[in-house]
Amino acid sequence: MYDVLNNPECDTDGMATYEYIVNNVGTCLEDMPALAANLKRADLTGQFLASTARFLAAVDSKTFHAWIPLLVEAAIERDRERRYIGSLLEAIWGRDYAERVDELRESDDNFRRIYKRIYPESVM
Repeated sequence: MYDVLNNPECDTDGMATYEYIVNNVGTCLEDMPALAANLKRADLTGQFLASTARFLAAVDSKTFHAWIPLLVEAAIERDRERRYIGSLLEAIWGRDYAERVDELRESDDNFRRIYKRIYPESVM
């Protein structure tokens, strides 16, 4: 296992940082600035940024509330092929996001950006 905190450049794609967060979710809150920065540096596709956002939202969205939007924003920027960001709609905004599209588009920039990319024909 890579030591992503002391040697972040050893993580070349974001997977080691994602695994570190998953394996240390109960104790990594103080390390989140460095971990998020490393994910943003290493993950060129958005895969692990989106996975980390989904994981943190599922485990403890209140504790990680400051980090989830930053990870989502970075995932949007990196996932040009829309392979990973679509899964964020339900994971972050809930199963009923489709019923609240208008409200969420008005109140959440990340939701609006993902929705516009996933459903480009929808009226914004």
